[in-house]
Amino acid sequence: MLLEASLTLILLMLILFDHGTPRGIIRSLAGHEVREAKAQGWDRLTNGELLTAAEEAGFDVLLTTDKNIRYQQNLTGRKIAVVVLGRARWRLIRPAIPAIVAAVNAARPGTYAEVDIVD
Repeated sequence: MLLEASLTLILLMLILFDHGTPRGIIRSLAGHEVREAKAQGWDRLTNGELLTAAEEAGFDVLLTTDKNIRYQQNLTGRKIAVVVLGRARWRLIRPAIPAIVAAVNAARPGTYAEVDIVD
């Protein structure tokens, strides 16, 4: 008897944390490479400059707490995926870690997703 198993393939991604993204999320993104904008020397860039620099450096995902990014930037045609967290406070984000990890793992080039963080 042949059993078929459904496997979800999660690709290693290069993820950029914006300055407001809590560092505690990093340990939940095992299998991915995470870097912070500040460590890249990009902490003073505008959103548009940050998106361009990240794409040019080969980042796959920008994880940010800036809910206005989709209104301030034209994300059409971007190579980088953007995942936005609804809040930046760690005590609120911690229970939402599974949803954040799922959003990052589902991210594909040019996609935009928001993870709702409840009080």
